[in-house]
Amino acid sequence: MPEETHSETHEHGHEHHHHAAPTLNPQLTRTIEVAAPAEDVTKAFQAVLKRYTKLARIPGFRAGKVPPSLIKSRFAKEVRQEVLESLVSEGFRQALEAQRVQPVSQPQISELLLAEGAPLKFKATFEVLPEIDVTGYDTVSVERPDVSVSEDEFQAELANVLDHHATVEPVEEDRALVDGDWAEIGFKGQVQELAQVVGEEAAPGQPITGEDVLIEVGGKNTLQAFNEALRGAKVGQELSFEAAYPAEFGDARLAGKTVAYDVTVKAIKTKSFPERDEEFAKQLGPYSDWNDFETKLRERLAQRKKDALESQARDKMLEELVARYQFPVPESFVQQQVDARLERGLRALAQQGMSSDAMRQLDFGRLREAQRDQAVNEVKVSLILDRIAEAENITVTDDDLERELLILSIQAREPMEALRKRLTEDGSLGRIREQMRREKTGQALYERLAA
Repeated sequence: MPEETHSETHEHGHEHHHHAAPTLNPQLTRTIEVAAPAEDVTKAFQAVLKRYTKLARIPGFRAGKVPPSLIKSRFAKEVRQEVLESLVSEGFRQALEAQRVQPVSQPQISELLLAEGAPLKFKATFEVLPEIDVTGYDTVSVERPDVSVSEDEFQAELANVLDHHATVEPVEEDRALVDGDWAEIGFKGQVQELAQVVGEEAAPGQPITGEDVLIEVGGKNTLQAFNEALRGAKVGQELSFEAAYPAEFGDARLAGKTVAYDVTVKAIKTKSFPERDEEFAKQLGPYSDWNDFETKLRERLAQRKKDALESQARDKMLEELVARYQFPVPESFVQQQVDARLERGLRALAQQGMSSDAMRQLDFGRLREAQRDQAVNEVKVSLILDRIAEAENITVTDDDLERELLILSIQAREPMEALRKRLTEDGSLGRIREQMRREKTGQALYERLAA
């Protein structure tokens, strides 16, 4: 049933409804007037009354023998609602066909007149798609990224694999730490904040603590201050020193900061890395020998880099398309996109352990507003890709859709048929096909322009 956002008049009275109508984009809003003749209204009332007379169970009357006048008074509201629903949806459908207009939002019904024996009249307001002329879409500039893997990148990836399978053993003899050793430490650090006012002590922040942390002495990823303090230290020794973090340090809480550390050396350990041989290669997977493993590792790394860089290049291409074509977007699409973004965000927060009580405290108005610009951008991208798909005759076959559903069923650990049934019932199947078509279009355009 379309939303009612109006005061409604029937018989000789007025019923006021105060539903908050969703905002529509004025540039894309259309209103059509719908009317149905009085005989259609009378027929609809009679048909619903007849059904109620047949089904109504009222004490003192045999089934099907309740007087119509009693049905009319007892079920007036329900009968009227059913007549309203059938006549409004049918009248709206016929008016759309006659005027050849395609709504993309729920119609808002206003100025509704419905009374038995009188014609039905109402207005329906809704959004339509914007006119988008994508002429010249195939002249947008695209830079093909360099996706070759450098030797340094490969060696870093290989070091990660070896490190993951390394064993750590304590050093038995009583000696001091030297470069190449791994120090197992406990630490407490205090970020040194500059006082806001000269001579005033800055309030200390939360201390940074850690237990049983392994640090490679002299390692290229170890801060110089740690290398210098740990070199020559023995088990049980307590050290105090300051470490300055570079501005580009990976952890934003520490980047550009100086931290005062108290460190206790708990143990000296050595790391043993596995031999790069056939036996280790076979432990890692279906590889015939070490060379085969390195070849496949290079291929996987190259594919990962290619996917990441090409994804960025495609996004840049889409940004250029959005900047090139100016058009209004349906507000209903924007709100759906905000909903989807918000739902993803809340799901991520739930996975990170946020309670539903804490979620209820969130300022949803502000959260929705914060998503708006991105949502508008995503809607524009979708509408442009839809037009390009039409121009290029790009379609998604049933086989393409089957493959996508198979991937989704594996990811969701849900049997294929149950997944298909659920997605068909909630109307998601069509949306998935549309999204696949957009992705296929974006990829095809990128491949052609980046050639």
